[in-house]
Amino acid sequence: MSAPAADAAHSAHRPAAIAEAFCYLQGLVLERAALALDDGKEYLAEARLGPLALEAKRSSAWELLLWLRSQPPGELHTAVVEAMTTNETSFFRDPGVFDAIRDVVIPDLVARRAAERRLRIWSAACSTGQELYSLAMVVREHGAVLASWDVRITATDLATDVLARARAGRFTCLEANRGLAAHRLVRFFTAVGTDLEVAPELRALIDFRQLNLAGPWPLLAPVDLVLLRNVLIYFPVPVKRRVLAQVRTVLRPDGYLILGNAETTFNLDDHFTRVRINKASAYRLLGSAEGKA
Repeated sequence: MSAPAADAAHSAHRPAAIAEAFCYLQGLVLERAALALDDGKEYLAEARLGPLALEAKRSSAWELLLWLRSQPPGELHTAVVEAMTTNETSFFRDPGVFDAIRDVVIPDLVARRAAERRLRIWSAACSTGQELYSLAMVVREHGAVLASWDVRITATDLATDVLARARAGRFTCLEANRGLAAHRLVRFFTAVGTDLEVAPELRALIDFRQLNLAGPWPLLAPVDLVLLRNVLIYFPVPVKRRVLAQVRTVLRPDGYLILGNAETTFNLDDHFTRVRINKASAYRLLGSAEGKA
């Protein structure tokens, strides 16, 4: 490293420079992904951006950010934003939700869609794929009931790298063991080296698309069930309201919206009403939650 570069790297580690770099990061993720990165999360930025800094031949996350601030928008800015998104997930996360989908939501939608025999599901922040493949397993476990139906699951995410992982459908044994029962491992996965790969019958149900929920949405077909779990908690209130308003434009009038356990539409969008389904909850559009729920 040259002397000027070394001086710049050293200055990037001073408290004032770190604060400046983190402030720039907060603005970047807010602008690009509407993510509110709280003060005090410098440790998170340092951990997640460290590998990118090495690739860019910068001494630290802070030097990387201060350098990026002076550069025109490019792929590295996008990579920084994607690295800061949270992708914590597991198979059948919150089992009560999937029990409700299996035992109540899908049977109800099957009854409502009997004439058209068509079902559309959207995993709106699919991360590395565990949620959407869990959905696909639930659909396949309905067997003959849905065998002749036109069923599609749309999987979207902001981060192109995690979307690529989801599309690949390959998981480590540790990932597979987080939430998967033995009978599902046997039926729906094949060993590939030391990893496990999802069966073609699950892949056949899924369409993948990149989508920034906080930005303008492309035209989406009407859907019967939306899973938007553990996403709204990261957005400022105005963005939460905008996202929920956009959900209303794609959710069919008698469809279901499922949020994370710590999320709600209360005080955000008064067009939804919460309904209890066994040990889980869902949201339905006001005036359309009649019948079985």
